[in-house]
Amino acid sequence: MNVHNDVRVTVRVDKDLKENAEYLFERLGLNMSVAFNMFLRKAVNEDAIPFPVSTRNSGFGNDLSSDYIAAAFSAAVVNELNVKKQKGLPTAEYDAEKKQAYLEYADGTRDYING
Repeated sequence: MNVHNDVRVTVRVDKDLKENAEYLFERLGLNMSVAFNMFLRKAVNEDAIPFPVSTRNSGFGNDLSSDYIAAAFSAAVVNELNVKKQKGLPTAEYDAEKKQAYLEYADGTRDYING
């Protein structure tokens, strides 16, 4: 992503949701901007919302703790990364030293994303 092509996007979210997401992303070594860019890249690459969207109850509701939901999300991310690696597809990673997200390809090359 070229810095000159960056645009600012403003979204409105529930305060508690934002705080919980920031806490999760911090534990994953990400920030909100990088996580949002990862979501958008995955959606564009798959030409779809990158998770099931349904009118049926997903099982995540008020009766589940935020820790349980965060753990389920983290497990899904790890599973998705493993599937991508097994198929030789690029995976989204985070370089804590450079503080940047990147796509890593099967040959080990990296495409860094400005967040």
